[in-house]
Amino acid sequence: MMIGWNGSIKLQEEAVISVYDHGFLYGMGLFETFRTYGGEPYLLERHLERLSAGCESLGIKCKLDTGELRSWLRELMAANGLEEAYVRLTVTAGEGVLGLPTGDYEEPNVLLLVKALPEPNDDLYLNGRELALLRTLRNTPEGEVRLKSLHYMNNIIAKRELAAIGWAASGTEGLMLTREGWLSEGIVSNLFFASGGKVFTPDIETGILPGITRQRVMELAREAGITVEEGFYTWAELSEAEEVWVTNSIQELVPVTVLRDDDGCRTVIGSGQAGSITRKLLAAYREDTHL
Repeated sequence: MMIGWNGSIKLQEEAVISVYDHGFLYGMGLFETFRTYGGEPYLLERHLERLSAGCESLGIKCKLDTGELRSWLRELMAANGLEEAYVRLTVTAGEGVLGLPTGDYEEPNVLLLVKALPEPNDDLYLNGRELALLRTLRNTPEGEVRLKSLHYMNNIIAKRELAAIGWAASGTEGLMLTREGWLSEGIVSNLFFASGGKVFTPDIETGILPGITRQRVMELAREAGITVEEGFYTWAELSEAEEVWVTNSIQELVPVTVLRDDDGCRTVIGSGQAGSITRKLLAAYREDTHL
């Protein structure tokens, strides 16, 4: 496998990160995950804006040029024989002394990884997946807004809980609540639900990641004349919804047709298939990716 390393392309075994890199020592680093359509990364500018804002808040001196990144990605995809790709762009703080710094990181490392996209699964977008309520709670952000940082322990603990109860293998997504009991987000997804023709999604103030796909879906809903509300909601409200779906940059909008509480009790959402708003927004999203 060929990987991107600080603007070049290398064999994966040739790219080595120092043990003194503060991304390794202290989790000081950020990443973005996105995918291509027609060989081009979708919403790349938004991903880079979020990454740049995060780097600035952490004192990591990293400004990536959109055009240069597109060219680098095309070269890397070709080196791996990929026409379409699942992409992860990572920025680590770079080397530092042992101990907590007060200054900025002037020489970060930039890593670009690609792999094949998951095989298309039409059944998933019709019959949906289960969403399981986890006992693992969503931790609070380290700063004012959650960054897509290299510190992913909370998500991994949640994933391990899902596996321990035997639901991970089935494709079930796990949902975490906040310590106050509000809906937050999935292990790798943002959450939406609809009732009475209106769309609801947890507020950023619950500590969720401000997802790029989440934001675009809200925009598409409003463009379609659908009211969108961000707020604080409970599992009971979610259980009474007419439609539920989750979003991320790789899987787009995935309908949730069954909820499973932390005692294992199942609730079927709507008819047990993707609802009309979910289908409408998925179609609009896919049309947008090809503009």
